[in-house]
This record gives sequence, C-alpha cells and structure tokens, in this order.
Amino acid sequence: MAPEKRATEPPETICNGTALRKATRRVSQLYDAILAPCGLRSTQRSILIHIARAGMPTMGDLAAALVLDRSALAHNLKPLERDGFVAVAVDPADKRNRLVTLTAMGEAKLAESQTLWRQAQHRFETTFGTEQASVLRQSLAVIASAAFAKAFQDAGGTMTI
Repeated sequence: MAPEKRATEPPETICNGTALRKATRRVSQLYDAILAPCGLRSTQRSILIHIARAGMPTMGDLAAALVLDRSALAHNLKPLERDGFVAVAVDPADKRNRLVTLTAMGEAKLAESQTLWRQAQHRFETTFGTEQASVLRQSLAVIASAAFAKAFQDAGGTMTI
C-alpha cells in the first residue's frame, strides 16, 4: 500500500517565525551587498547606530534596545571593538556594568556607511512601496516590543495595535 499523500502548505505560509526569518535574511543580504564597500554588515551598522543614538549605553541597555541577549551582543561587539569602532569600559558608577561607546573611528565608519545605507533604504522603499514600508516598520516595532513578548507569553489575549 502506497503511503498517503498529505496536502500541506509550505511552512513559510503557515509559520510566522519562518516567514519573518526568511524575510530578515533576504533584507540583510540585500543591505549587506550595498554596504559592502564600507566594510560593515547591516547588523554591525545597526549596533553602531544604536550606540551613537544612546551615547554611552550599558551592555544591558544596548542588548535590550537591539533585542539581543548580552552574550550575543558581546559576540557581535568583539569585531567592532577589535577594529577600533567601539570601546567597552567598566562603568565607574557601577563596576558590574560595562559601558559601550563609539570611538572616533566608529563615528567615521558610521558616517561613511550613511550614503550606502540611504541607497539601500531607497531601493527597499522603491521596490516595496513607501507606504507599505512604513506600515511594515510599524508592525515590526510592535512585534519587537516588550509588550508583544509579554502578550505572547501570556498566550491568550489579543494585543491591540
């Protein structure tokens, strides 16, 4: 007897996590290709821009802003620190904390990447649509929020956006 064929949908059409991961990988590939001339990957640029905006965040604050755990952040900071773009130092007010700062080289690298990033952003919005891109960012901000994580963990109620 032949095994019964099951009609199933492709996983990316039913699994939100898979669909988000695939989309994230694709966008990262596209942005990384455009950022390549400056030597930064989109993930590295994201870290640098968060540090620049925060000034001198603690590792914990930076990890929370990036929705990363501290060990993943430390792993991602190592090449940026090695290349002289960031500095990590003990917080004089609380020796248990580490403060992350953008160095002069990091500021220069971030400035160098700006035109390329704008180009990637323009291509994305031209291809996807400006209004659609705005709605997407708003939706993704909700998903990345602590409130969404809590609602998801509580698993029952619907979140109002």
